[in-house]
Amino acid sequence: ELHPYHRPEGKVKCLETIKFSIMTHQGCWGECNFCAIGVHQGRTIRTRSEQSIVKEANQFKEYKDFKGIISDLGGPTANMYGYECNKKLKLGTCDHQRCVDSKHLCKSMKPDHTRVIGMMKQVRNIDGIKKAFVASGIRYDLITEDKRKGYSYLKELVEHHISGQMKVAPEHTEQHVLDLMGKPGKQTLVDFKRLYDKLNKDMGKKQFLTYYLIAAHPGCEEKDMHELKRFTTDELKMNPEQAQVFTPTPGTYSAVMYYTEMDPMTRRKIFVEKDTHRKEKQKAIVQAKMNFSSGFSS
Repeated sequence: ELHPYHRPEGKVKCLETIKFSIMTHQGCWGECNFCAIGVHQGRTIRTRSEQSIVKEANQFKEYKDFKGIISDLGGPTANMYGYECNKKLKLGTCDHQRCVDSKHLCKSMKPDHTRVIGMMKQVRNIDGIKKAFVASGIRYDLITEDKRKGYSYLKELVEHHISGQMKVAPEHTEQHVLDLMGKPGKQTLVDFKRLYDKLNKDMGKKQFLTYYLIAAHPGCEEKDMHELKRFTTDELKMNPEQAQVFTPTPGTYSAVMYYTEMDPMTRRKIFVEKDTHRKEKQKAIVQAKMNFSSGFSS
């Protein structure tokens, strides 16, 4: 809640969006090169106990303005709750390889959605809780990698925990750009979308995917944005709205790429767009409105 000293000044709008949300864990080992979460929260997941989360959810009922809706039940990446690499827990993060990159998941990291499914069920079954939405981002590649519980987790989300749209962050589609970003390939997204759409159809729900995309990341040229636009039009059948121009964040590999104009892993020279107007042009390319019946810009 807002500190009593500041209450006479009025409401803080951004506080309202997180007032009745629950942080289930901290940390992220996704290692997207442009993201600083791993830098300031760490690359090892610290999971809260189910009892602690349920206790916090019950405490919401003490507030007069609580309507039974938990706005977010998640963390930096919602489906990293409840599991970690045993090797990392004993020895710390590896200094010679990543948990996941654009090509593969480390064999020592075994996604398991068992605990997060159980935790979500416990929260939504609390008396007085009408809905517990998962508004945090989801790593769809972890869902497809978890052959045992990945489908069950997605089914739980679609049936009980989505408020109309689910957030995913493919960021791009061109493989050389994805390699520099540290993001999975576009076929993983296609496979996931097919599964998501089928579940929604089977349940009679109209829920959508929101895609976060980045323009002008190091290595990305205008021709790459045209290919991204073609993919969103032909494969995703949508006009992207959640697109942002890349901003170099201190402590990230992408910031190193931006300032040195090279891939720090290979020392290979790469193209980096630094002109503000051309950066915005890249963004405009992917956000151009398309008429899907004709396939032309409107």
